[in-house]
Amino acid sequence: MKILGIESSARAASAAVIQNGVILSSFYINNGLTHSRTLAPMIESVTGTAGIGLNDIDLVAVNTGPGSFTGVRIGVACAKGLSDVLGIPCAGISTLESLAYNYCDTDCTVFAAMDARCSQIYGAVFDITCGTVKRLAPDTALPFSDVEKKLDIYKKIKIFVGDGAEICYNSFGWSHKDVVLADEARRYQSAVSVCRAAERLNSEAYVSGAQLRPTYLRPPQAERELVKKQKGM
Repeated sequence: MKILGIESSARAASAAVIQNGVILSSFYINNGLTHSRTLAPMIESVTGTAGIGLNDIDLVAVNTGPGSFTGVRIGVACAKGLSDVLGIPCAGISTLESLAYNYCDTDCTVFAAMDARCSQIYGAVFDITCGTVKRLAPDTALPFSDVEKKLDIYKKIKIFVGDGAEICYNSFGWSHKDVVLADEARRYQSAVSVCRAAERLNSEAYVSGAQLRPTYLRPPQAERELVKKQKGM
C-alpha cells in the first residue's frame, strides 16, 4: 500500500509517501509561506521523487488536529479533495498521536504537547514498547500545571515532543531527572509520522473525503471572544 501523508497543523508543513513501511520520499518546509501555497507543490514533489503518480496512491493520511485552526483546515481540505478526485479513502490522524510516532523506535513514555496559547497546551500521553504505540491519555487542552502533576504517574523515561515541548521542559521538566526534551530533528509534526500512524490502522477506520473532519479541542479565538462579549452584555 502506498500512503500519502499530509501535515499542516502548525507553522511548518510536510508531505511524504510511504509504501509497506519504507519511506519513498518526504518533503519538509518551514519558510513562513501559507500552507495553501506550499502543500500542492510539496505533494507533486514527493510523488514525483518517489517515481509515482497520484493515481498510484492507495490512501491519503492527514493530521486532523488539534493545531492551528487555519493549518488544520487547509490540510483536511487538501486530503478531502485528493480523496474525492482519486477515489481513494482517507485516514484522519490525531496530531498528538502522530507526534508519538517520532519516537516509535524508542521504549519510552511520550508526552505530546502543542502550544495552545493562553498558558495552555494541547496534550496527550503515549506508551511506546517494542515499536508499538499505545495511547495512555486522551487529547485534551490543559494548563501547564496539570502536565507536571502527571509526570510521576509514568515510570519510563519521559520524552516531550511537539511545539509545546520546550515550553513544558523549560517550565518544569528540567527538574525531573527522567524527563527529556526531544531532539529538534524529532520534536515536531512530520508527514512521515502521519503515514506511520496510518499504517497501524485497520481499514475499517478509513473514511471517505466527505466524512473527513477536523478535530478542534476548543473553539476558535474569535468564537471565544464573541461568547465572552455576549456574556458581558
